[in-house]
Amino acid sequence: MSRPPSLQNRSSEPHTSDPPNYETWTREELIARIKELAGPSIPQSSSTTTPSPSPSRPVVPAPAAQPPPPSSQSDQPNPNASLNPNSSSSSNPKKQKNKPPPRREFDFSAYATRKIALKFSYAGAGYGGLAWQVGPTPLPTVEAVLFAALAKARLVDPERGLEGCGWERCGRTDRGVSGAGQVVSLYVRSSNRPPASSSSSVPLAEETSGGREGEDTDTGRLTTKGGGADASLQHTTTPAASTAAAAASLSPAITEGGEAGIKTPTEQTAKDLRYLHTLNAILPPSIRVYAWAPVSPAFSARFSCRARHYKYFFSARNLDVAAMQNGAARLVGEHDFRNLSKLDPTKQLTSFRRRILRADISPLRNDDSRNHHHGAGGRCDMHVLDLIGTAFLYNQVRHIMAVLLLIGARLESPSVISALMNVDPDGDSSNRNRNGNGGGDEEAPPPLVTCKPEYQMADALPLVLWDCVYAPEDASWRTDDADIEGGSAGLHSQLTGLAERAQVEATLAEHFLAAASQFHAPVAPLLRQPAAKERGPWDVPLGGGTARREGTYVPLLKRKRLDSVEVVNARWRMRK
Repeated sequence: MSRPPSLQNRSSEPHTSDPPNYETWTREELIARIKELAGPSIPQSSSTTTPSPSPSRPVVPAPAAQPPPPSSQSDQPNPNASLNPNSSSSSNPKKQKNKPPPRREFDFSAYATRKIALKFSYAGAGYGGLAWQVGPTPLPTVEAVLFAALAKARLVDPERGLEGCGWERCGRTDRGVSGAGQVVSLYVRSSNRPPASSSSSVPLAEETSGGREGEDTDTGRLTTKGGGADASLQHTTTPAASTAAAAASLSPAITEGGEAGIKTPTEQTAKDLRYLHTLNAILPPSIRVYAWAPVSPAFSARFSCRARHYKYFFSARNLDVAAMQNGAARLVGEHDFRNLSKLDPTKQLTSFRRRILRADISPLRNDDSRNHHHGAGGRCDMHVLDLIGTAFLYNQVRHIMAVLLLIGARLESPSVISALMNVDPDGDSSNRNRNGNGGGDEEAPPPLVTCKPEYQMADALPLVLWDCVYAPEDASWRTDDADIEGGSAGLHSQLTGLAERAQVEATLAEHFLAAASQFHAPVAPLLRQPAAKERGPWDVPLGGGTARREGTYVPLLKRKRLDSVEVVNARWRMRK
């Protein structure tokens, strides 16, 4: 059988009406013919191809409006699909399924808002202080992390910032200082949607215009939800109860009456948002929210607080605890603490009188710290200073603790506390002429100290803001554990794990010390008070396991004095 002529020969043949006989073509000729029919355009289905009268080069119509067959590009996404006005989402279901939906902006105006208070803890060692800072900071602040979690949970509008949600804090803590019962108040999103005439459409800045920091606010009776507090849900732990007992004399008479139909915390739990569960799922383990409370619009975390309770932990090794207790007892009452605090000229303070309700030192017990490995008289012999007052000056607690450590090291006498509080030449210092043990032994009147001596304040690590006390009618604390299975156990187990890891680290450090003690002798304790300018060297304790070595110790009252408050304030005004 003779081979068919080549394509070139077929092209030269005259066109006839008879169709070509493809049965006689070779495989290569058939492939070439198919490519010729397909041409440079997109592949077409066989039903749209019209045979040519020529057996070699048929004319193939290619209508531009016809889409390609689904099998040609169905597995590959078309990046220009959104730019093609003729494309249809229904023609490619796979592409429609894989395409992410457009992001919807959260509409805060569609939800009601309510004012609440949050009680939370934070480990201060990893943060640059509590308060939000405008500029960049070496370490994040606690408020910045907490606000970011609130914004991520869509409880506050991040565009409006702290002022937009009426943010107020109870007590400001510095870098390295921790908090176990810190409180902030703010407006957050509620679980209910506002009706058309709801007052929640009023901007938050207008709702809270009377509660900005530095302005005293009215703390009248509670007018929102939470007036009928369930005693089982109130904050009744032993430390808070003792703090509240110390501040009981400050609580005004409770105004009777209230909003009709107020629901109890138990009845509200099912309808409230799970503030604790939501925030703790976002926050780092070093910040934990314990409880929340619905509060009145007049409530202020700062000005509604009746008392603040600080704790300072220290090792009593080589310290005279009885002498320290003598000095601490002199703090109780209303005194001028300008020499026991740090002066901040930007505030232009002229009054430094503060009221201390309780000041005592006690050994750390197991039930205080929930520490089942270290008890009283343990390896570190840990003690704690409990200091409760209505308000505190800048760095006041750390200055007080620095002087108490000097007393415990027998570098100062307990009477130095009375001297540092004796700042007014015309004031009556007779209430400080007795010792702090309540005995009848008279001591010489304290010298007048109108300007602060130079001395270093105590370390920040052992200091914690233990509790902030509010009247029960102002803040009824609750949790959202009622509708979360095992909610309380989850938070408790998290903190238990953190405490156990800290105990392991402390045990390791003690064993490192034991290993080194085989080759290095410990520093001998100071058994007496040195004379003025007596040669040392002396290890001056600063708390937190730190100390400052001095070759010659100069008593506090013989040291160089800083400028007076009036001079410092005037200097700042001139530079401004």
